[in-house]
Amino acid sequence: MIAAAETQGFLSPTGVEIAFLLVGLATLGAAVITVTTKQLVHAALWLVVALGGLAVEYLLLTAEFIAWVQVLIYVGSVVVLLLFGLMLTKAPIGRSPDADSGNRWVALSVAVAAAGSLVWVVVDAFRTTWIDLDGPAQGSTQVSGEILFRHWVLPFEALSVLLLAALVGAIVLSRKDAHDAEAAMDPEGKS
Repeated sequence: MIAAAETQGFLSPTGVEIAFLLVGLATLGAAVITVTTKQLVHAALWLVVALGGLAVEYLLLTAEFIAWVQVLIYVGSVVVLLLFGLMLTKAPIGRSPDADSGNRWVALSVAVAAAGSLVWVVVDAFRTTWIDLDGPAQGSTQVSGEILFRHWVLPFEALSVLLLAALVGAIVLSRKDAHDAEAAMDPEGKS
C-alpha cells in the first residue's frame, strides 16, 4: 500500500481530483452564465446549478455536513426566496433591458481585481498552515458545528434577518402596487 502511494508522483491526479476539476469548471460556467444572462429567472435557475456544483465539491472534499447545509440553506431556501422576490415584485420574466447597464468592462475589471485579491489573501493566510490529519476531519459535523456556534452565530442570524426583511419588503411592494391599481380603477373610492 505504501509502495503504491510512493510510486505515484506529487502532481499525478487521482479520480477524485479529476472529478473535482470537472465539477469546478461546470460550476464556474454556471456562475458566469448566472451573471451574464439577461433573463432574471434564468439567472436564478443557473444560480441553483452553481450552488449545487459547490455542494458536489464539498462532497468530493468529504465535507458531507457542509454539502447538505449548502443544499438545504442556499439551494433550498435562498434561491426559493430569490424567486419569490422576483415574482412578487413583478420583475420581467423575459429579456430585461434594465439588466444591462453598459458597464461590463468596469465590472469585469473590478471582478478580476477582487478575485486576485481574494486569492492572494487566502494563499498568504494559509501558506504555512497544515491540516491536522490526526484529529477530526475539518468538514465533519463536530468541527463544523463547533466553529459555527462559537464564531459565526451572529453573522448567520444577521443574514437570516436580512433575507426576511427582503421578503417582507417584496410583499409590501407587491401589495402597494395592487392597492394603487385598485385606486386607479375606482377614483371615487366606491366599491
